[in-house]
Amino acid sequence: MVFKKKSVTGKKEDAKNKSWSPFQKLKNSLLKTRSKISSRIKDLLALKRNIDEGVLDELEVVLLESDIGVGLVTKIIEDVRCAWKAKKVEDTEGVYDFLKNDLKQSLKGGDSSLQIAAAPPTVIMVAGVNGVGKTTSIAKLANLFIKQGKKVMLAAGDTFRAAATEQLDIWSKRIGADIVKHQAGADPSAVTFDALEASLSRGTDVLIVDTAGRLHTHENLMNELTKMKRVISKRIENAPHEVLMVLDSTTGQNAISQAKLFKKAVDITGIFLSKLDGTAKGGAILGMRKEIDIPVKYVGLGEGIDDIQEFDADKFVDALFD
Repeated sequence: MVFKKKSVTGKKEDAKNKSWSPFQKLKNSLLKTRSKISSRIKDLLALKRNIDEGVLDELEVVLLESDIGVGLVTKIIEDVRCAWKAKKVEDTEGVYDFLKNDLKQSLKGGDSSLQIAAAPPTVIMVAGVNGVGKTTSIAKLANLFIKQGKKVMLAAGDTFRAAATEQLDIWSKRIGADIVKHQAGADPSAVTFDALEASLSRGTDVLIVDTAGRLHTHENLMNELTKMKRVISKRIENAPHEVLMVLDSTTGQNAISQAKLFKKAVDITGIFLSKLDGTAKGGAILGMRKEIDIPVKYVGLGEGIDDIQEFDADKFVDALFD
């Protein structure tokens, strides 16, 4: 991994980014998605007029073109229709706030907070296909824990992808995390077992286990993930405490298909949504609860190590629509 020297302009931009409040940072990362979703909805609802089936049809088209997903769009339109017929919402002026509240409720459900072990270490498996930003997301998560005063260890379990271990090793040195690694092509479960033993002996607070993103066929990959999870649960009771899947925001609805596939193999407990700042397809996150029933727990807002936030449904919708 090569780290480019930042220009003076880049340093000014970094300083500006650090001065933003967490909400402003989230709002800025959603700029492309906001222009695709809320701006079009605002244009549709700008002129105050009574709601009718024609307005609902127009709203449905806008939502369907926003990567929200057919299932959630169908529910939203029906919710607006019911509110209109119950005279809770009578004109387009009231639809905007109704939509925001409806989406907030749709995103809630399940526990979006990270599960922490009663006794350390908390073990977190991280899954995801190659190219979604898994290694960087692991580094961001580890750095977040370290800033909270926790001792963190990384297990380089993605032994099949060229340079994956090296990349994770570089990140571990940069952020001050321990790492357990083997040679390229080693058994990922063996790496995981050694990391479990090391974390127990060293008093580690959080162990983050990287996993392979591709093993030639989906069946081989899923079998390997299942094996790693079994190794963890045998060594530490109730572990892994979290199985996070990194999904690339830029892939939109395809990310949901990936999550469904992985969920069958290792029972994903939470989503880490990466690259949110680089896409207009962030609307896919709105339909995730309905489509896969897995809570989003973290979002990646940029390339920097600190560009990570715990997911908050209310703040996310507010940042998307305000």
